[in-house]
Amino acid sequence: MTKVILLAADLGEYDIERSMSELRALAESAGMEPVAEVVQKKAAIEKATYLGEGRLAEARLLAYNLQAELAIFDCELSGSQIRNLEQILEVPVIDRTMLILEIFASRATTNEGKLQTELATLRYRLPRLQGLGTSLGRQGGGGEGGGGGRRGAGESKLEYDKRHIRRRIDALSENLAEMEKRRAETRKSRAKNGVPVIALVGYTNVGKSSLLNRLCGAEVMAADMLFATLDPTARKFTLPSGQNAIFIDTVGFVSRLPHNLVEAFKSTLEEARYADIILKVCDLADEEAAAQLEVTDQVLQQIGCAEITQLTVYNKCDCVQTNAMLFDKNAIQVSAATGEGLDALVQLLDEKLADRVRNIEVLLPYDKLAAATPMRERGTVLQEEYRDGGLYLKGIVKKEDFHYFESYLL
Repeated sequence: MTKVILLAADLGEYDIERSMSELRALAESAGMEPVAEVVQKKAAIEKATYLGEGRLAEARLLAYNLQAELAIFDCELSGSQIRNLEQILEVPVIDRTMLILEIFASRATTNEGKLQTELATLRYRLPRLQGLGTSLGRQGGGGEGGGGGRRGAGESKLEYDKRHIRRRIDALSENLAEMEKRRAETRKSRAKNGVPVIALVGYTNVGKSSLLNRLCGAEVMAADMLFATLDPTARKFTLPSGQNAIFIDTVGFVSRLPHNLVEAFKSTLEEARYADIILKVCDLADEEAAAQLEVTDQVLQQIGCAEITQLTVYNKCDCVQTNAMLFDKNAIQVSAATGEGLDALVQLLDEKLADRVRNIEVLLPYDKLAAATPMRERGTVLQEEYRDGGLYLKGIVKKEDFHYFESYLL
C-alpha cells in the first residue's frame, strides 16, 4: 500500500478538519495509507509553493522518515506549483482533484463512465502542461535534403501535447454527445409510457446503492468506500398502489467537487434533473450530515433541479439513537441494512405520485377489447376476468389514459 502524506493550508474558507478527514478517506478509498498530515494556518497561500518554506521543510522530513512515496495537497495546484513542490519535497505531488480523478478512472465500468473520466482528466491537465513537463524542448521542423533541408525550429513538445489533448477533448465530447442523445431517447420513452422516475442522490458513501438494493432487490455494487458507484443504475419498482416506477442510483458528491468532474458527469447527474422525485440521501450516523446535505443542495442547484420535488432520507438510523425529526420535520428515517422505515418511505412516494394515476374497474364488451391496451401497456392490470358481459379489468391507468375507459366504468 502506497504511503502518503497529506498537506493543506487553512485559509479560514471552510472547516479544515472536516476537509482533511475527507481527503484522508479519499486517499484510503484509492488504496493509499496516509501516514502524516501537515496543515499551515495562513492568510494567503504562497504563489510558488502554496505552503511556507518552514512547513514544507517539515513535510520533507516527515516524508523521508515515514517513507512516504507521495504528497497529496487538499486543494487544486497549478502545474508550476506541482513542479516546485516536487523539487522541495523530493516525492511526487498530486492535488485533491487529481486524487478524485484517479479514483474515478479506477472505478468507472461503463464505456460512458470511462470517457467522462478521461474528458475530465484531459480538461484538468491542459492548462497545467507548461508546469508539469520535464521534456518540453523544441522538436526539429524536419524536412529532407540533409542539414540544409531543415525548416526552422518546429513546434515545441508543449505545443504538440496541447494540440493532441485538444483533439482528444473534441473527440470525447462528440462521443459523449451521441451517448447523451441515446440517453435522451430512453428518457423520452419513459415519459411516453408515463413511468415516474425517482432519483437517489447525495454524498458519496451514505448508502444510496444499499438502499436501492434493499428496495428493488438489485445487485448494485455497495461498499464502505467513497465513489463505489460512478455509473447510473436504473431499477424497476412497483409501488403499493400497483403503479410502476424507476429508481435511479447516481454518482455521489463530495465537498468542493471539481468543476471539470461536474461538467464531465453532467449527463449522468442529469438523470436527477429529469426525475419526478429526488431522494436526498444522507448518513444519519455522520456528524457532518447537515454539511453533506448542503453539498447535495449546491450540486442539485448547479444542475438545475431546484423545482423538482425533493425528499430528505436519513439512512443508517439503526446506527444511532438520534431522531432526525428533531431537526428536520420533513425527514424520513430509514435503514438500508435492517429495512426499518422503508415501508413508510415507499408509502410516501406512492402518495406523492398518486395524482398521476387512477384506480378503476371496467367491463369491456367483447367487441371493444382493444380498449384494454392502455392499461396493459402503460398501466397495471391487477385483476382480469372473462365474464358473460365482457372482459372485467381492475387496475391502474395513467390519468391521460382515463378517457379510454370512462364509458365502461363499473
